[in-house]
Amino acid sequence: MASVPVLLGVGLVATAIVWAGSSWLEGASGTLAEHYALPRLIQGALIAAVGSSAPELASAIISTVRYGEFELGVGVIVGSAVFNILVIPALSALLADGTLDTGRDVVYKEAQFYMLSVASLFLVLSFAVIYNPVEGTDLSGNLTRPLALSLLALYGLYVFIQYLDISESNVTAVTLSLRDLLVEWGKLLAGIALIIAGVEALVWSAIGLGDAFGTPSFLWGMTVVAAATSLPDALISVAAARIDEPAVSLGNVLGSNIFDLLVAIPAGVLLAGATTVSFTDAVPMMGFLVIATIVLFTFARTSMEISDGEASAMLVMYFAFVGWLLLESVGVVDYI
Repeated sequence: MASVPVLLGVGLVATAIVWAGSSWLEGASGTLAEHYALPRLIQGALIAAVGSSAPELASAIISTVRYGEFELGVGVIVGSAVFNILVIPALSALLADGTLDTGRDVVYKEAQFYMLSVASLFLVLSFAVIYNPVEGTDLSGNLTRPLALSLLALYGLYVFIQYLDISESNVTAVTLSLRDLLVEWGKLLAGIALIIAGVEALVWSAIGLGDAFGTPSFLWGMTVVAAATSLPDALISVAAARIDEPAVSLGNVLGSNIFDLLVAIPAGVLLAGATTVSFTDAVPMMGFLVIATIVLFTFARTSMEISDGEASAMLVMYFAFVGWLLLESVGVVDYI
């Protein structure tokens, strides 16, 4: 096993690789979205969100298929979701000029569909324990392909809703030449390749750190790896907020989380087949995610904006989340 300094160094280099790959992917996806005349909200909620969620998708697949660590992949996604809905809107509000306007489209469509996604994932995990229990274990079950497909079907509904919005919009396309169009697609594919390489190193580092400190690897996934893979979301959303594009800023956050919960988690299951999930591990993580989601929805709905005070409260809540996981890692508390 590699030493702790080596593992941390690999993690830092891998984060830089993920960052570079995500920058290429997001820049190309944004240009392509303009070429295909997609409205701003769709760019944020679908195109940019899927692009910035590539690290989480890669982590779920690599953790499950290559290392047999499904809970590490789930930990990365849940930790990334908490980071996305607490830290990114908070930073966007604090760094924007004035308050961060949320808008009715984001609050009443994106946020509510995201809450439905959280509830659906919780329900699917419950079905895995109830209908496919693992003998000799405490509240563990097999998450099967049919259950995973139900989440993908829900994401299909989300895409269909976005398609209806596209069909009703009047956006002027920014036409690219054939050469420029091929270059953008090439940058997008190269970005995906870099993300896969960086996430592979991040997952290896998280597993090694878990072994070195005698802690579950998914705790490292929920903190270190989750924050590293969420950097693309943070860059997109903060940049959009600073140029007064709140629809893209918050739409990217919520759309990214919807993709993570409904596509990234099922992807690993579909490739690996049935995988065991511990309900006792999942409930505390999902419980905090539900609380964080309610906080975001409440703050976004009040006056249709997120103020600096509300943003500060969200940052405090995230640091409390990290503090809880640190206490878990040293054995002071034992909820996970």
